[in-house]
Amino acid sequence: MRYFLRRLGFYLFTLWAAITINFFIPRMIPGNAVDSLLAQRRGEVDSQAVQSLNILFGLDKHQSLASQYWHYLVQLSHGDLGISFGNFPEPVTTVLGSALPWTLGLIGTTTILAFLIGTGLGVFAGWKRGTWVDGLLPATSFLSSIPYFWLGLICVAWLASPLGLPTSGGYTVGNVPGWNIAGDILNHMILPALTIIVTSIGGWLLSMRNMMVTVTAEDYITVAHAKGLSGTRVMTKYAARNALLPSVSGFGMALGLVVGGTFLVEQVFSLPGVGLQLINAISGHDYPLIQGVFLVVTVAVLAANFLADLAYMALDPRTRKEG
Repeated sequence: MRYFLRRLGFYLFTLWAAITINFFIPRMIPGNAVDSLLAQRRGEVDSQAVQSLNILFGLDKHQSLASQYWHYLVQLSHGDLGISFGNFPEPVTTVLGSALPWTLGLIGTTTILAFLIGTGLGVFAGWKRGTWVDGLLPATSFLSSIPYFWLGLICVAWLASPLGLPTSGGYTVGNVPGWNIAGDILNHMILPALTIIVTSIGGWLLSMRNMMVTVTAEDYITVAHAKGLSGTRVMTKYAARNALLPSVSGFGMALGLVVGGTFLVEQVFSLPGVGLQLINAISGHDYPLIQGVFLVVTVAVLAANFLADLAYMALDPRTRKEG
């Protein structure tokens, strides 16, 4: 319990630090969000409108920095991330709300699939060394070294036409996103999903295989065999369970980076996810949206790592005793 509370306190402190940095960085760089918006309007906005915009975006110069910071925290507590410039007058939460399902649905699912497939193959490769599964290592390692976007371009060039698969967008133009076009959406997700899974499996396979090789040399594995336990039970209950611990930490990090880790895949396939929104926000100086994306990425990373810690506690009783 002490371990759990200590980790919870650590993540809450880290979240507060990330929120604070997210508040101060835009105010430390030259210019501000309103200046950027005025530059786009080329002097078409009068002074009263400028003051209104400063208040709207929390940049009122008549307020102290501490007062702005407190107002920012109050806004966040109500789930208010501000107004997006590029999608004015839509709130940032609305923009992110429409983009998150694409990112979580595609990249979240493919990250979990790649982890399960790679880890499962790694268990067999480490347990039965020298079999055909070991032969997959050079190929998967080579594919893992290829950047997402480069393999995506290769898939577009070589697979799209022969298989009749769409190469851009989340759905056919003219359709309205919803369950009624689920087949169309899945059709558009095949190439991006293939790209992510193929480039991710090798890392999980190699790390799990190496851990299995290390664990199978431990004395308790020999004792388990000597007790007459079945090979399958020794592999799953004794070897794989202990070998899985480092991969759990890595999986937590991978899940946390789902929201922001594959911007270029969304760019290559023109998927309307968070990554594409961030690229558009950076090119359009949409500071509130940039802040919103970074905050969502931070929260996702912390939440995923906290869940990984809980999984670690469940898998390794020594962690609970140390707490």
